[in-house]
Amino acid sequence: MTETKTETALSSDVTEVRRQKLDLLRAEIGDVYPAHFHRTLTNGELAEKYAGLEPDTETTDIVTVAGRVYSSRNSGMFMDIHDASGKIQIFSHKDTTPEAARALLPMIDLGDIIGVTGAVRRTKRGELTINAHEITMLTKALLPMPEKWHGVSDVEIRYRKRHLDIMTNEESKLRFLQRSKIISALRRFMEADGFLEVETPMLQTIYGGATADPFKTFHNTLKMDMYLRIAPELFLKRTLVSGLSDKVFEINRNFRNEGVSTRHNPEFTMMECYWAYADYEDVMDLVERLFADLATKIHGSTDVVYGDKTISFAGPFRRVPMPDAVKEATGIDFLAIKTDEEARAAARAAGFEVEKDWTWGECLAFIFEEKVEGTLIQPSHVTHFPKDISPFAKEVPGEPRLVERFETYCNAWEVGNAFSELNDPVEQRARMVEQLEQAHARGEKDKQLDDEFLDAIDQGMPPAGGLGIGVDRLIMLLTNAPSIRDVILFPARRNKAD
Repeated sequence: MTETKTETALSSDVTEVRRQKLDLLRAEIGDVYPAHFHRTLTNGELAEKYAGLEPDTETTDIVTVAGRVYSSRNSGMFMDIHDASGKIQIFSHKDTTPEAARALLPMIDLGDIIGVTGAVRRTKRGELTINAHEITMLTKALLPMPEKWHGVSDVEIRYRKRHLDIMTNEESKLRFLQRSKIISALRRFMEADGFLEVETPMLQTIYGGATADPFKTFHNTLKMDMYLRIAPELFLKRTLVSGLSDKVFEINRNFRNEGVSTRHNPEFTMMECYWAYADYEDVMDLVERLFADLATKIHGSTDVVYGDKTISFAGPFRRVPMPDAVKEATGIDFLAIKTDEEARAAARAAGFEVEKDWTWGECLAFIFEEKVEGTLIQPSHVTHFPKDISPFAKEVPGEPRLVERFETYCNAWEVGNAFSELNDPVEQRARMVEQLEQAHARGEKDKQLDDEFLDAIDQGMPPAGGLGIGVDRLIMLLTNAPSIRDVILFPARRNKAD
């Protein structure tokens, strides 16, 4: 392969140049995408092994590395190649590199993946370097890389072409490495606490466990409609009934056919767990230990920077009943209000617009969302929710309008939801029937009563505390991500034509 042949054969179009180089490479060397190539060290392992190598020192050690070409200088004499663990400099010079290897240099573009065998040295400037003895083309990239130092700035392209975002954006790459570490640490924490990981169906004949619109599909073999689950709750409770374990958990996807925002994605990751012979206060302690553990594993501290705020995950978190929080913010004492009519009147008198059929509990929850939720920056447990909006939780002793439920808030977001779980089968059936009637009244004609779950509860479920944590939101907090789509590798996007 001669320089004259290369120069005269290529056009001026960047992508076309790469395709023409591919044809020339195939003619000269044959397989440009070889199946078999084995490196001896990753770039990170190489850096660690030779960390003590002094500047201006050469070794006789021969290694084989591989990676994507990120930069090229002096007509390819100096190249930086990156693998997932880091970068290494490649030096190709007539004194050290055979002519056959140097002849390949004009055909190498930024973004190509190459393998290099050579001797290890450290330059006078301290750069760990491989003196190339052999260069192997492993993958010819047909599209140019985005400009490395500015990366992909268009948000739409970053989400749609995540491979380019990670390729050129160290912050994005780090965030997804941290995501993996967080989920692994979450799993290890739950296992160390005695929880058994189980898997429950994604495709369900009856959707339930939460109130949300489902994604609907059709099972060709069974000839029936099915739904992507909106929550694993009812199956996890059936597992608790079985006696398989007194502590069960699942980390997996939920699907809710609803809106998209910086904090909402229709497909999201949830950790849900159930703990027999525990209550919601035990679960509060669990959440505090878990959040502190995750923060420490990622940041080495329970203090986490999010935007312009420093959030402390050191427990104990503030614990406040919802009626108390509303009274503190507005002066309205909902515990002194006896009827739905009085609740609506008190809300309107304070300047809130409420629907004519809202109950006492719905008014309380609405005012909480309007006046309190946005103030909960540091981690807080809001307890004692209205029973009207919590059909699966046990009543607070002495106050039947409230239930033993809490939500954990941080940065004004809900990141966790937990109950002392209802296990009275008669009460459970009554509440689920009422919930079904409300759903049908709203037009949710597909909603059905889950008789198999109710049959399991009739068998007897032990008293238990249950918890759901929105993993994506928690990862946002721990990685300082402004949008939930920044922590989901491939978020759903509209078709380009739409």
